[in-house]
Amino acid sequence: MLQDVITRTTEAPATAGSFDDVILPHMDAAYRLARWLVGNEHDAEDVVQEASLRAFRYFRTFSGRNGRGWFLRIVRNTCWSWRGEKIKRSTDRFDEEQHSAAHLTRDPEALLLHADDASIIDDALHHLSDRSRALLVLRELEGLSYHELADVLGIPIGTVMSGLSRARHALRRALEIRMRVGKEAS
Repeated sequence: MLQDVITRTTEAPATAGSFDDVILPHMDAAYRLARWLVGNEHDAEDVVQEASLRAFRYFRTFSGRNGRGWFLRIVRNTCWSWRGEKIKRSTDRFDEEQHSAAHLTRDPEALLLHADDASIIDDALHHLSDRSRALLVLRELEGLSYHELADVLGIPIGTVMSGLSRARHALRRALEIRMRVGKEAS
């Protein structure tokens, strides 16, 4: 029975390629998107695993046009349903890079400034709306084109352009506020 499902699932249109060829190259992008949308590494891993299972289950519906966009849309939808089902808990994330021995040789002041800059950006991004955060992460970090963004988010390209403009403005405003608060505190 399971073998029949796997066989039928992988029988996509000839232009689509195999599941491994279409989906696996985009796992890192999927993880980064999930990480930004759900807010922590462990939930992001779970979301990407769930999204991968959904993509595998529905691979036969893939048209063969834009595998990255198709998969990232599944990841985004999975993130939204995941957040709706799970109570968001505030946790401190362990940053392996920050605590590794390789960075002990760097200037402590430079490390502090870098960590502070990263936390300001992270904080500012998390204060944006889900749609704004998704637009910025997919465009600026993942490099999706406007057409790909429209496909992934299921919105018209004009909405993508205006949404990106508003998201960039909101991020700039959030960063300015956080930096002003930081200067006043020092």
